[in-house]
Amino acid sequence: MHRGRHLYRVAELDEPVPGPGQAAIRVAYAGVQWGDILVRDGHFPVPRPFVPGFGAAGHSVAVGAGVDPARIGERVAALTTAGACAVVVVAPAVLALDIGDLPLRTAAGIGWGAPTAYDLVSTAARVRPGESVLIHAAAGSVGTLAAQFARPAGAGRIVGVAGSAARAGYAARFGYDEVLLCEELPAGLGEQAFDVILDAVGGPTRQDGLGRLAPHGRLVAYGNPGGFGPVLADADDLLAQGKSLLTCTSHLLARTGPERLADSARRAIRLIADGRVRVDITAEYELTDLSAAVRRLADGSTHGTSVLRVARVARAARGPGPSLIARVGGS
Repeated sequence: MHRGRHLYRVAELDEPVPGPGQAAIRVAYAGVQWGDILVRDGHFPVPRPFVPGFGAAGHSVAVGAGVDPARIGERVAALTTAGACAVVVVAPAVLALDIGDLPLRTAAGIGWGAPTAYDLVSTAARVRPGESVLIHAAAGSVGTLAAQFARPAGAGRIVGVAGSAARAGYAARFGYDEVLLCEELPAGLGEQAFDVILDAVGGPTRQDGLGRLAPHGRLVAYGNPGGFGPVLADADDLLAQGKSLLTCTSHLLARTGPERLADSARRAIRLIADGRVRVDITAEYELTDLSAAVRRLADGSTHGTSVLRVARVARAARGPGPSLIARVGGS
């Protein structure tokens, strides 16, 4: 897998035209997300070259058939399956979400992370008042948001797990009662059991989590960079203690239940707009620096959320004709 500095390049392509049920968004900022790493490393079978980027914030400039023309001009955060690292991106109109007065830079940081975190806490795990919650990848964009969503849901004790002392210190700013290091597990948790475990790691971490659930506890898996091998769970053992192993996959939900995903995103946006939940953007890059942004996210040197600034390129490309975009040029 080629991961050099020239993995991405800027190219001119015709601006996309929205089809039925779609909206075209002139992008101000694009988000950098874990999906960009999975695509880069070949875990998603995407034909190459292609236009990367899974989330953007900007203004709706055109709509396709079946979409209210009054939506043109809306300030939106859009969830896409590709193409967000561009001057103009097309997205399902249902997933182009009105952000009101929320700053576009902040809105780009919402991406898939905010609705995923909201779904993890409120839909999949259904955190109840007083319950204990363990969150792996505590310093990531989903982890920091999940901790913030868990508290108003009524969670009692919230424990995070981070990969380094620096990341643990960063995560502690988002409402965790305690943050441990990965190297301290499993001994650092002692005999603690949890009502809810949010697991973005997989592998041995997930296997240990199943044994660490309290009666009626729920482990929700939403990633597996720790290993793509199987994790064994005995359904009869889970049944005896009322435990559950659940999954949360926002990209699948975008295809099978986009309205449900949009509802979670809107609820998350309201909490962010009200100031009850904070999107922490810690790194901002030019469009041409996408390779460095993805590399830093993958190696753990980035905390919180990263965005790409596209507005400067967008201003240069206004009007009819081709747009400047970031494009994967290799495999």
